[in-house]
Amino acid sequence: MAGPDLQLPPPSELGARLQAARKSAGKTQDDAAAHLGVARTTITAIEKGQRGIRPGELVQLAGLYGKAVGELVRAGMPPVSLAVQLRASAAATRYDRLVEPYAWELQNLAEDYVELERICGAETPHAYPAERSFGAISPEKAAEDIAHAERARLGLGDGPIASLRDTLEQDVGVRIFYLPMQTQIAAMFAFEPHLGGCIAVNQKHPEARRRMSLAHEYAHFLTSRAQATIDFGARYQRLPQHERFAVAFAPAFLMPATGISRRFNELKARGGGKFTFADLLSLAHYFGVSVEGLVLRLEELRLVRRGLLERAREAGFRPQEGRAILRLVEQTSPSDILPTRYLLLAVQGYRESKITEAQFAKFLRVDLLEGRRVLQDMLGAASGDSLPTIGEQDIDRGIGEALS
Repeated sequence: MAGPDLQLPPPSELGARLQAARKSAGKTQDDAAAHLGVARTTITAIEKGQRGIRPGELVQLAGLYGKAVGELVRAGMPPVSLAVQLRASAAATRYDRLVEPYAWELQNLAEDYVELERICGAETPHAYPAERSFGAISPEKAAEDIAHAERARLGLGDGPIASLRDTLEQDVGVRIFYLPMQTQIAAMFAFEPHLGGCIAVNQKHPEARRRMSLAHEYAHFLTSRAQATIDFGARYQRLPQHERFAVAFAPAFLMPATGISRRFNELKARGGGKFTFADLLSLAHYFGVSVEGLVLRLEELRLVRRGLLERAREAGFRPQEGRAILRLVEQTSPSDILPTRYLLLAVQGYRESKITEAQFAKFLRVDLLEGRRVLQDMLGAASGDSLPTIGEQDIDRGIGEALS
């Protein structure tokens, strides 16, 4: 509960955070005003920092927005940086209303990630390279060079990247979340010094597309870190240079020229000089990319003639049927909203009694019963012990803790 000793941020910062929490919860200023029993102009004044908020009002709004008071007054957090950047980026394409809820959720998740690190005394494993510039050379040539250099820096060689998400999170320190977004949004990226590089990928898309979208946003992180970006797919009639770079970087990073050329030639040699449809499926499976993405890369490297996919379709080639015949199960990585390290930090915080069961569930965006199941899986299974059962009183108490 908010008491007389509660240290509040400056009104302008707290107002911005209240606005962010309201929008993230899908509430209007009218909703907030009705909840407090005040005029809508009062809410406007509070959010602009023109009118201080009373402790009781803060508790009421926290409950309405599904936030703990501690989250709203948390020290050291930028109020709306990521979300504002992303909305500004989307506004240029008239998609700002579409993007807004996902931008706020990315903001909230990134802040919770930083808070878990603070609670557990863990530092983010930042291994950020200096921003790269492609100068006078073409974005496509720069993409090849920078993709090769980044693979070398990360020790990836020229083979497939088994888990791109884990690699970028654990070896670079980028925060990556998979959000269930509307189909036309592939991914988004924003950077803020305190929160770091943050990427949201559309959880609903197939794994091959998620990997390509993630590599695409990573390209922006490498070369234009201060510029938030949203990938809506083919939204440009004429691609600007930074977008041309990202479009070229993603396949170059996932399918390095030396590695894919060597594998292509090996398959061709085994077939007596012929590259078959089965080889095409096998190669796409090996690198964890779509058949369409692979064909474009092979054409770009001049390993096959242009129009391969069209000729294959005319000949009756159906990738899905072919994969079934060859028993090529689509390679998938965990598509959970939260990255592995985030989850492990939450478990560590609970195990060390630094957060409660209710707080654990709130960090994971689940209810108390599901939070208990996760803890059972991750703690009980490891120790062989069972966690005590949970009852209605525990739930009621936990809800009280979550709102206080």
